[in-house]
Amino acid sequence: MILKKYIKKLRILLLLGILLVCGLLLINYWIREQAKENIYDAVTEIPKNKVGLLLGTSKFLTNGNVNLYYRYRIKATVDLYKANKIEFVLISGDNGSKSYDEPTTFKKDLIAEGIPEEKIFLDYAGFRTLDSVIRAKEIFGQTSITIISQEFHNERAIYLAKYNGVKAVAFNAKDVPGRYGLKVQLREYLARAKASLDVLFKVKPKFLGKPIEIK
Repeated sequence: MILKKYIKKLRILLLLGILLVCGLLLINYWIREQAKENIYDAVTEIPKNKVGLLLGTSKFLTNGNVNLYYRYRIKATVDLYKANKIEFVLISGDNGSKSYDEPTTFKKDLIAEGIPEEKIFLDYAGFRTLDSVIRAKEIFGQTSITIISQEFHNERAIYLAKYNGVKAVAFNAKDVPGRYGLKVQLREYLARAKASLDVLFKVKPKFLGKPIEIK
């Protein structure tokens, strides 16, 4: 009798697990399909926009090595700017404490790569991709933008932009191969599930604030 109850509970848990995995796969497919027409790998093919929205990440990993996602996003942004595909860069990232400031770190490295300081704007309240996309519109006045990140991240950002009234294309920075890249992309399944809930419930950014004109 106890064994039968145990088997029944196990079956229910297994069924719930299968439903969860199927749900995550469907959401992943849906977001990818929503974004695929607006994502570019070649600088020569992407349409021009006034502003490139560079999505933040940390420069260093916990082991002290440079984060390749960061390095490749820097290169992608410089490539777009030098090809005259964007005129300004809006860096949106986390500045949750005095010791952690993604936008300023990106800015310093972009200036070192030849992008003039006056062409760079900082959004210190880009705590999530949702915040970055909506704030680009609500705070910085951009209804048409070029998003810059890795492909998996760009797909989610395009999806969020589409359902928040922002016309966006995205440029894919080089992806990160190997085990570290795989871990990040596996977490992306959960991030996409959260993004779909954000769209469903019309979630707003943590902070808004006064408008900032990019000119």
